[in-house]
Amino acid sequence: MNAREILNDPFLNKGTAFTQDEREQLGLVGMLPPQVQTIDEQSAQAYAQMKTKTSDLEKRLFLMEIFNTNRTLFYHMFSQHVEEFNPIVYDPTIAETIENYSKLFIDPQYAGYLDVNHPENIEATLKNAAGDRDIRLIVVTDAEGILGIGDWGTNGVDISVGKLMVYTAAAGIDPATVLPLVIDAGTNRQELLDDPQYLGNHHERIRGEKYYDFIDKFVQTAENLFPKLYLHWEDFGRGNAANILEKYRTQIPTFNDDIQGTGIVTLGGIFGALDITGEKLTDQVYLCYGGGTAGAGIASRVLREMMSEGLSEEEAYKRFFMVDKQGLLFDDMDDLTPQQRPFAKKRSDYDNADKLTDLLEVVKTVKPTILVGTSTQPNSFTKEIVEEMLKITERPIIFPISNPTKLAEASAEDLIAWSDGKAFVATGIPAGTVSYNGVDYIIGQANNALIYPGLGLGMLASEASLLTDEMIGAAAHSLSGIVNPGEPGAPVLPPFKYVADVSIKVAEAVAKKAQEQGLARAEEKDMAKAVRDFKWYPEYK
Repeated sequence: MNAREILNDPFLNKGTAFTQDEREQLGLVGMLPPQVQTIDEQSAQAYAQMKTKTSDLEKRLFLMEIFNTNRTLFYHMFSQHVEEFNPIVYDPTIAETIENYSKLFIDPQYAGYLDVNHPENIEATLKNAAGDRDIRLIVVTDAEGILGIGDWGTNGVDISVGKLMVYTAAAGIDPATVLPLVIDAGTNRQELLDDPQYLGNHHERIRGEKYYDFIDKFVQTAENLFPKLYLHWEDFGRGNAANILEKYRTQIPTFNDDIQGTGIVTLGGIFGALDITGEKLTDQVYLCYGGGTAGAGIASRVLREMMSEGLSEEEAYKRFFMVDKQGLLFDDMDDLTPQQRPFAKKRSDYDNADKLTDLLEVVKTVKPTILVGTSTQPNSFTKEIVEEMLKITERPIIFPISNPTKLAEASAEDLIAWSDGKAFVATGIPAGTVSYNGVDYIIGQANNALIYPGLGLGMLASEASLLTDEMIGAAAHSLSGIVNPGEPGAPVLPPFKYVADVSIKVAEAVAKKAQEQGLARAEEKDMAKAVRDFKWYPEYK
């Protein structure tokens, strides 16, 4: 490899940190300014430059330039400023770059682009994108259900890139071992189909047998090429996400963040609230507002936890209610998804069934102690709803977790004020501390990044052959104990600034549970050591 290739390889490039000896050995003499900098000096210099940018989008574009040229420096900065950088490089700022991906396209960022019309190219695509790297983690999307912004076709590859950035910054997954992918199955977004600058396939989404055959060939090819692979599905549409997860989760180490990740972190937040009240999970009544992939996935996760704590399936389902665009879901509706159907109720059991399209009426009728919003319906959790929940329980658990900010069901500030500080609140987007009646309420973020990086680290370090419900439950339980629940205004979830510590705790819990279940294939038998040995640090070699 010649000097110019080294400087253009983001995994090898150190920029001005190459020492004099390295410059002589690698043919870099005279190709860099003479001053040799440490990574800390480079990081401080780049951070100061980033702070001159006036918008988060400008900051993200600047940081992506560093990402594209020097991965180690990028992650050194990210790990030092993880709470500040996460909303810039990922959610919510990434929504803007996805919407403008084709127009702003400069660098593929070592991503792979799979075309549903060319299954014969799957192997070549994976080999070309991986190069000579040993791939351990793939994040793949078909971009039908991106964040709160929907179907963005090939533009959605940015979500895979961003997700992997968080894996590395939060849990230390070696960036040389990861591969972001997009499956371009078309798009139903007319503005993309009509846009000559759009870089994806200009046809509507392929459905049915052709689509699922492509997914199957992709999974088989990836597993053959990368035998120690952990496969993460991201932002698939509600019609496909659960089908894909259900097909493969008992065959390979795989995970869907929208279905499982959001469920784990929400369950962790519920555990955090119950740690403070001393109540039991099996005594709660759960109302899901928004029955899409995330809402149904969270409800299913909490339900399975209730069953693991002693309830029968029938008893557990009696404690769950789901509201979607039709209102409270009833079993005589013909447009229910397979994931919604188990939660649907008998219409004949409700005298006021015709009024249960209104959320306040639903709350009055079913009397929930937990209300979780994944609806993307802004301001739908009203003062009247909060007041009604206070009649049901002294400390209601209210999590408006839709994102981005403009789609949140309520603000943390309003929920604290309307409940007189009694509600346990977690939000889907970062929320500032709320000061109310002399108490500072720290608002936990139901941010999947508290969970999935550590989950991935635990899976990879243990070389687990499957991700089981028990391992997922261990991950959720591991979120408690990081903050002191006895403090007034304590958050129900650890603040994101602790994500590196949280990730280690989650990883150890997952790896130990994998070992207990006989699923860990790693040579190292001490799972805590396996986790720490596997973790990558952003330092120049």
